[in-house]
Amino acid sequence: MNSIKHILGTLVLTTLLFTSCNKNNDDADIKIYPTAEEFANLQDEALESITQNFEFNAEDGWINLTSENGVNIGINGSCLTLNGNAVTGTVDLEFVELFDKGSMLTTNKPTMGILPNGDKALLISGGEFFIEATQNGEVLETTCNIQLGIPTDLTGGADNDMTLWNGIIDDEGNLAWEEDKRDGPQGDGGGVFTEGNQYYAFIGDFGWSNVDRFYNDPRPKTTILVDVPEGYDNTNCSVFLSYDGEDTGLANLDTYDPVGELFSEHYGQIPIGLECHVIFVTEEANDWKYAIKAATIVEDGVITITEGDTSIATQAQLEAAINALP
Repeated sequence: MNSIKHILGTLVLTTLLFTSCNKNNDDADIKIYPTAEEFANLQDEALESITQNFEFNAEDGWINLTSENGVNIGINGSCLTLNGNAVTGTVDLEFVELFDKGSMLTTNKPTMGILPNGDKALLISGGEFFIEATQNGEVLETTCNIQLGIPTDLTGGADNDMTLWNGIIDDEGNLAWEEDKRDGPQGDGGGVFTEGNQYYAFIGDFGWSNVDRFYNDPRPKTTILVDVPEGYDNTNCSVFLSYDGEDTGLANLDTYDPVGELFSEHYGQIPIGLECHVIFVTEEANDWKYAIKAATIVEDGVITITEGDTSIATQAQLEAAINALP
């Protein structure tokens, strides 16, 4: 009888150990992917970290402010309104300036311009800007232009083809740029002119604005597809394209096929033969998970990014890696 009890006890113990080992192995294989909210929060934190705050009195009239990068912000306090009524007293101003691909990526503010047919293509930027005035937390409006004086050396020198673009953010929080068709103060289109080592932009309203021109490449164009690691889609990751030799333009692949599980540049605007870097980014434990893969564009090519290609970085480390690309 004691022998039988011993055998039964051994069998029970072995079964428990086997079950425990299997459970632990199953848990080890479970991969937790970021939610859309966690990924968006990471981008919001990046934007908040570079937001500059100013304060002025609306009754002082014309106000000149200077940003951290030396951009002059000219705004007329007498033109500010709230629900159609003139504003008096203290006004708070938020200002964001983006000049490099690294910060454009972490804040999800790529330079994709809307073509006349509705397609999107890469823009080369002379600076992206966000301006918003509030009083007691309520967003104000302006009846006058806001003037920016932008040092051209922040983006590699003066480019007379630059025009002004307005940012449009869709329901998913993604930004694209629409050209501002207003005439500038000197009769030139788009509200921008160049004088010496400055761009002068005349912005008609608060929100996102951009000094830009379309990227120009005469080579034949194609579409491309990007395959990202399992568990990621357009809700919890993004795919960007950095063109080699262009420091102030960042494309993104804004279309996702849930059946094929592929990101797509479906507009057919990528030059065949282009040397570039494909960038995959997502969130992991409140840090950035990313992969950077060099590529030469071929017609209808598919670029694959695997889990083994990925690394973890802080915001500063990721931006440095992006800005170090050729």
